[in-house]
Amino acid sequence: MSTITRTLANLWRVGIKDYFHQLQYIGDTKAGTLVGVDRFGNKYFQNDEELPLRTRWIDYKNPDFDASQIEPGWHAWMSYTVDKPPSQDASLRYQRRVWEDTDAKTIPNYTATWGAYKPYSTSKSKITMWEPTAVERK
Repeated sequence: MSTITRTLANLWRVGIKDYFHQLQYIGDTKAGTLVGVDRFGNKYFQNDEELPLRTRWIDYKNPDFDASQIEPGWHAWMSYTVDKPPSQDASLRYQRRVWEDTDAKTIPNYTATWGAYKPYSTSKSKITMWEPTAVERK
């Protein structure tokens, strides 16, 4: 959360539409410069006047966002691994590999869902579940 003066200043900077959009999706208001847009339509912002490690943020195109929707170069920039964003550094820009599909898509993270990977074992378990036996009363 932020102070009321910072919130009102950001309302003045970003406008009322973006103000409520940010409150709905990131829960805070931030004003900064647009650094770049990736091939999925996600917008990346930076403001060095913010608190440390809160100077970079994403405005996801898809409201059902997931961290797997970030390209590797932008992920490195977001996690402060590199200083220059992929829009300024050619070595971090996305380049389609020969085995990739031509359309832009991501593989969502299925952790904690029914689609999550569940390995199964082909060997018999050493532990068996206790099964109660009920004896008829006399």
